[in-house]
Parts: sequence; C-alpha cells; structure tokens
Amino acid sequence: MTPHTLTPVRRLVIAGGGTAGWMVAALISKVLGKQLDIRLVESDEIGIVGVGEATIPTLLSYHELMGIQEAEFMAATQATFKLGIHFEGWRNLGEDYFHGFGTTGKDHWTAGFQHFWLKGRERGLAEPYTNYSLEWSAAKAGRFAHLPKNGLNYAYHLDATRYGQYLRGLAEASGVQRIEGKIGEVELAASGDIAALKLGDGTRIEGDLFIDCTGFRSLLLGQALGVGYEDWSHWLPCDSAVAVQTASVGEPLPYTRSIAHPFGWQWRIPLQGRVGNGLVYDSRRLSDDAARSTLLAHIEGETLTTPRTLKFTPGQRHKTWHRNCVAIGLSSGFLEPLESTSIHLIQRSAIRLMQMFPAGGVRECDIEEFNRQSQNEIEHIRDFIILHYHVTNRRDAPLWQHCGSMDVPASLARRIELFRETGRVFHAANELFGENSWIQVMLGQGILPGAHHPTADLMGDVELGNFLGDIRAQVVRTVAQLPTHRAYVGSYCGVAEVAPKTST
Repeated sequence: MTPHTLTPVRRLVIAGGGTAGWMVAALISKVLGKQLDIRLVESDEIGIVGVGEATIPTLLSYHELMGIQEAEFMAATQATFKLGIHFEGWRNLGEDYFHGFGTTGKDHWTAGFQHFWLKGRERGLAEPYTNYSLEWSAAKAGRFAHLPKNGLNYAYHLDATRYGQYLRGLAEASGVQRIEGKIGEVELAASGDIAALKLGDGTRIEGDLFIDCTGFRSLLLGQALGVGYEDWSHWLPCDSAVAVQTASVGEPLPYTRSIAHPFGWQWRIPLQGRVGNGLVYDSRRLSDDAARSTLLAHIEGETLTTPRTLKFTPGQRHKTWHRNCVAIGLSSGFLEPLESTSIHLIQRSAIRLMQMFPAGGVRECDIEEFNRQSQNEIEHIRDFIILHYHVTNRRDAPLWQHCGSMDVPASLARRIELFRETGRVFHAANELFGENSWIQVMLGQGILPGAHHPTADLMGDVELGNFLGDIRAQVVRTVAQLPTHRAYVGSYCGVAEVAPKTST
C-alpha cells in the first residue's frame, strides 16, 4: 500500500462475541470509543466455547488498564483466586509438582535461587524446591489473602460466560453497539479487503477494520481471506476435550488441578459455587464416548450441565493480521489450556492492536510487526506446553511413549539442554513465562541440572543452611497468618458463607 491509498479507520466491526470479542470491544472502546464507530455482531443462536475458566496473573494488568474493581468483577463472575497449577502424574504415576506464580526463594545478582538450592540438595541441606515458594505453601494449606507489595502472586478461576457478559456491559457503556444476527456472507471489495458482513436477514455491516472473533470457524481470516493454518499436532497430539460443570462438594482450592491420564489430562477448576471439569485427550487413542465416560467417572459432585465435546487442531494461522482483518482468540490459533493461556493471548492481541491501532489507515509495516510479535508469543507458549509432555518418565501408554521420544522444536531443545547442563534458563525479553516458571516445570518433570553456579560454592554448610532455612521459615510464618481461601473470598466479594456439600 502507498500512503495516498490509505483509508482512515473510523468504523470498527467485531465479528463474534464471547470472551475474545467483548475483551477487544471493551478495551478499544474505553480508549478510542469517542473516535470510532464500534459495532459487534453476534448471534444468541451460536454458542461460545466458554470453558477457559482459569487465568494467569497478566489478567490483573488488563483489569488495571480497564479500571475494573476486583471485588466487583469477582462477584459478577463467581471467581476465586488461583496461585498456580498442581500437576499430578505428569512426571511419573503417583508423583506431583506445582507450577506456582511469582518467584521461589531469593536470587543473588550472580545466579538464581535454583543454584543455591542445588548446592543445598547436594549437601543434604535443602527441602523440596517448592517448599521455598510462598504460593505453593499457601495453596497446599488452602489459604489466601492480599499481601503488601504483591507478596502473593495470583490469578483467577472465573466463569468465562459471565466474564464475557461483564465485559459486554463495560463495552456498551463506552458506546459499543451490539448487533444480533448470524453472519451469512463476508463481502470482499475489489481490492481484496473485507468490505462488509452480510447477515442472514440481508443487513450489511460495513467497516474499515474487521476483528475476527468467530472462534475455530475463523469466518473472516481463514474462510473469506484464505489465510492458512500451521498444524502443531505432531508435537501436541491431543485434539479433543469434553467439559462439564459440577456442584461444589468441598472447599474451593486456590489452584487448578491438572491430572494426567494415559490418553491426556483432566482439569478441575473451583469457582465460588461450582467446579469446572474437563478432559483433554487424543481422539486417535480414546473415543469421544469413552472420554465422556472417563470424565464422568472422575468427577465429584452432581453434574450441572450436559458434557460438551470440543474438537480442535493445535496450531496458528500463518498470519493473524491480513489486509484489513485481525484475528483474535480461537480464530487466530489454539493451544490447549494446560497453562491457562487462552485469555492471556486474547488480552495481548487486544493490547497490541490498541498500541498499533491504524487510525490513519492500514499499513503493511504494522501488519508485519503485529504478526511477528504474535508468532513469537504463541511459539514461546507452545514450547512451554510441549515441555510438559516431552520431558517425562512415563512410558505406560502410547501417548506418553510418543511424546517422550518425539523430536521437539529446536528452540525448546536448546532450553532443555542449557538447564540440564548448567542449571540456567535462557529468557528473552517480553516472553510470558519467566525463569522460575521454566525452572519449576523442568524440575517437576524430572530434569536435575548437572552443574550449578560457582557462587553457591562460596557458602559453607552453616551459612547455606541458614540461608535456606530462613527462607523456608519466612514462608511458614506468612502462611500461618493467612485466612482460609474460602473465608477470604467470602468476605472480599460477598459469596454467602454456607457449608460446602459433602460428596457421597
């Protein structure tokens, strides 16, 4: 495109609602609502996926940008707090580990805490690595509270459908117009750009920039504009999920459970009044009917919904922005919810678009930069998820045999080799998962480094023992002062203090 052909963007059309559509609408309308005509097209007849109920701490940043009051949001979405993910049976049958938010122990400017822990382990002075994590100790004890200076890092478990509705209220208050209707046709201009969406009743919705939030269908970017898809199922073989909601039968745990099975894994996500359950599996190794039966055999409490089966192909579109269309959410790509990154990817795309908003017209340089950043971000997360499957001692089922022996992306292989040989973690700027996330998962999956930084050798047994012991003692003291998670949620965002049901 040359400068004189640029068309200023004044009319923004968002195709599809749900978390993705309303998250984008709420953010852009808050900032540019007075300068843009923003319309969102969705149909009540088309269901939303709505099972992405676990989040990561980056959502707090989005809420801060939006000026969202936490207690109000949590009450509206029946949310609870989340301190991390408990992985059960991923390394070996009967062995668990925790990926907690925040940091573990205390770093030195020369080296991370893991090096001092490795030296302490060598000398018989160290407890398990997770014992030096405040988040894990609080999670294990079922406790939570807001601490000064963000001392306890957290995210949320939330009702995704209610979250979309909550964001819709914010967006409409900022001037977004919702149009009810099913998209029957995506009308292209002679230039190849999208000119309008034609609804089933014949209504035409014209726009200058279109946001594709139509889910797996990718009606605009994938179907109308023909942008292809890169399939990652050779690294991530699970291609299906079945989800169901159940009544709560116990205290809401302040963490997500991820339970490995021979053919995939199961999630349990506790909200204020119910639990979200799901089974992610490889349909070549487990039929849909068997998956449904397996999930129902491994849940607690009365089922509140009919189990829903979802089909997906892990991967990404070759471009997430093409011509005058930006795909956000499932329409741009999909990674299974193992590390609760779906809402994060929506959030990052929405913020990136806001920061690069083409008010003066769509420029190729913006498209290229947007696509470069989007690709780097999802590939980093992809590698982190593959790590869980690939580095494992399990060989009890074909899925685990395949994952343990498969070739992995070179970018992941380098990270694994570096940690295994040196105990160090390579971390590029702007990557989602920090050093401690990689350390927790690599140690948890069974990689024990063969070396540590020489700084740790400078400590004698007494000094190193005191160093590790003081960290652990501080964690224990802090957790002992915290209220129970359920009591804190009850007082903070108004959930009724009723005794949980007992399972039968």
